[in-house]
This record gives sequence, structure tokens and C-alpha cells, in this order.
Amino acid sequence: MSSYFPHLHPDWLSLHQEEVLEPALPIIDAHHHLWETPAFTYARAQLEEDVGSGHAVRATVFVECLSHYRAAGSEVLRPVGETVYVQKSCAGTPLCAGIVGWADLQLGDRVMPVLEQHIQAGQGRFRGVRSRPTWHADPAIHTPGAGHAEVLLQPQVQQAVRALGRLGLTLDLWVYHSQLGDVARLAAACPGTTLVLNHCGGPLGVGPYAGQRQAVLNDWRSQMQALAAHRNIVVKLGGLAMPRCGFGWHEAARPVGSEVLTQAWAPYIEHCIAVFGVQRCMFESNFPMDKTGCSYVTLWNAFKRLAGGASASEKAALFESTAARVYRL
Repeated sequence: MSSYFPHLHPDWLSLHQEEVLEPALPIIDAHHHLWETPAFTYARAQLEEDVGSGHAVRATVFVECLSHYRAAGSEVLRPVGETVYVQKSCAGTPLCAGIVGWADLQLGDRVMPVLEQHIQAGQGRFRGVRSRPTWHADPAIHTPGAGHAEVLLQPQVQQAVRALGRLGLTLDLWVYHSQLGDVARLAAACPGTTLVLNHCGGPLGVGPYAGQRQAVLNDWRSQMQALAAHRNIVVKLGGLAMPRCGFGWHEAARPVGSEVLTQAWAPYIEHCIAVFGVQRCMFESNFPMDKTGCSYVTLWNAFKRLAGGASASEKAALFESTAARVYRL
């Protein structure tokens, strides 16, 4: 499990400092995690330090990360412990105003009692479930034996996804770009459920995709264009500082600045906005995972540079109102 945790280097991150751009622009950070284990800690105190570093973050959305599961009791209900932990950690604050937990979607309709317990545990904050059906045959990308292909196409999984929609809950999805066809088929099978595609659809830049950025970009663009036809899909703009994307910034002698991030990310962010529109796109920090490549200030400065040509209403959607609407904040 420790391999799931990011490798953070605070001293390295401190080598690059920037002034906060547009410090009054309201932000909802639509995606971050919390951990508090002997192996790694990114808890409320660390989150507060990041969101308090200068940008006007009004609220955040917690997304599941295998943390604080119940140690005993029914196996399928153990993930509810994560919702309990997050709610207690951030009660009375705008942090984790929305909670996205985990449930085994292979339960089909039998997932309902799990969802009901999450809702109760969230004390008004629980907003949906995330599924992580990431899978790839190449061991350079994905751990051999972990998961399998086409999980989202299983009838029982689609039953559970439709159950989410009946309860007014969302489904966050973390997949690689090589799996976007499965997301399209899931969206078509579950039109009453809002699907939230994480991390710009997971464009890869390692393993067989190393050195193939333009080919990956072309394939990814085509698939994202097709996904946009499904009106029940929205996209989180972020996750591109993770090592899997292949930019290699975590290996540099010094962290790069927001100008460098802006140039590298523009083809992805601009295409998402072009095909989905600002009403179906929201920026996310994906911290602490993206903290392996840049600081919170630098990350949001890059997003603000990327949205530099947008109107005031478009910026409001990208940075705040889309997330507020999707997660009912």
C-alpha cells in the first residue's frame, strides 16, 4: 500500500517560489486526498497549509484514497470508515465540503446499503463514489495482477452506477487514456448518472508511451471528442503533474514554474474546454499526488494562466461554479 503514496520533497519544492496570480479569484478545489498513516501523512493540517498559501480557495472536495477503512465488520462496509474520518477531520470548515468515497461497484444493486451508510456517515457532505478501474497490460504502467480489463462494462457494475444516479450521487472515474472507450460505453448505459472523469482522462507518457507524446495526444483528443457527446460526463482538469504523465518534472534539479506547466498542459486543458465547455470542466489540485511535481501556488497559477483568455463568467465556471453544481456545494 505504501507504493500508492506520493514521494514528496518539501525542501525541493521550496526552491521555487511565485507570487500568487489573481489572488481574489474564488476557487473550489474539486479533487484532493487525505492520509494519516505511519507510512505517509497528508491530513487536515497539511491541506490547510496548502489551501492557505495565497489562492482564494473557498471549499474543497475530498476524493477517496484507501484511507482509514474500518478494521473489522462487513468487508463491503469497511470503506465507510474513510467517510467517517474525513467528516470528523473537517467538520465545521469548508474543507472537504464534498466527500467522494469508495464502494465495490461489482455488488450491483446490493451496493445500496453501502451508499446509505456513506450518506449517513458524511453528515450532509457525501456526494458520490469513485471507481479506479485503471488497468494496462504493460507492467511499466500498471502492477501485474491488479484489476482487469473492461470492468466498467460488467452488467453488475453498470447496475451499481445506475443506483448512484437514483440517489443523486456522482461517479468519479480514474482511468488511463487507453480505457476511454469503456467510459463512453458506461456513459451510454447509465445516462441518469453524472460521470466525473478524473485527471483529463489519464493521458500516459511512460512505458510504451514514453517518447510518443504527439501520438498519445492525437489518440486522446479523438477519444475525448467522442466522450463529449455524452452529456452526463464532466471532466476534472488536472492530474498532469503525476509521474505517469511522463513530463519528468519530479526528477529535475529544481521545480519548474507555472509558465512551463502552462505550456506543457495547454494542449490537454484547452482541448477539454473546447469539446466539453466550461460548464462541464472544473480545475482540481489532485494534491498531494500532483505535489510530487509542483507546489499548490505554482499549480493554481498555471491554471490561471491557462484560463487567461476566458471571460469572467467562464473563469467562474472553471474555478468554482461547475464544481459547486456537480457536487451540490
